[in-house]
Amino acid sequence: MFKHILVCTDGGKLSDKAVDAAIRLAKDLGARLTAFHAMQDYPINPFPEYAIVAGSMSPQTWKADQEKRAQRILAKVEIKAKKSGVVCSTRAGLDIDPYRAIIAAARKSRCDLIVMASHGRRGIQGLILGSETNKVLTHSKLPVLVYR
Repeated sequence: MFKHILVCTDGGKLSDKAVDAAIRLAKDLGARLTAFHAMQDYPINPFPEYAIVAGSMSPQTWKADQEKRAQRILAKVEIKAKKSGVVCSTRAGLDIDPYRAIIAAARKSRCDLIVMASHGRRGIQGLILGSETNKVLTHSKLPVLVYR
């Protein structure tokens, strides 16, 4: 069935549950796993008269901080997978739109399934906050397993 699974994580509790489910699925199927974290791009403030979201952090410091965070999050997934006997590699990517980074990582890694969490926001809240999961579902040509 599936031979190579991409699991997306932001390091949160719901993502951790999706990671656990992806590891179990990979183990049951004898599949490989690639853990992916979409890093946040440096926030650019369109209104310079207001406080900058990133505070006094330079773009270089911001990027280094994002890379360190990604390594920490992905290392946890790698350890969990190894304990379960699942072969796991890791990737991190950066794009203004995280869903594009996710789809690109799945393509580059030659995955045949994407596993990711969803908070299940609907209505105005879903519209305002957006949903990377929904965008991946809409734009990916690969099957997507949504964990809630």
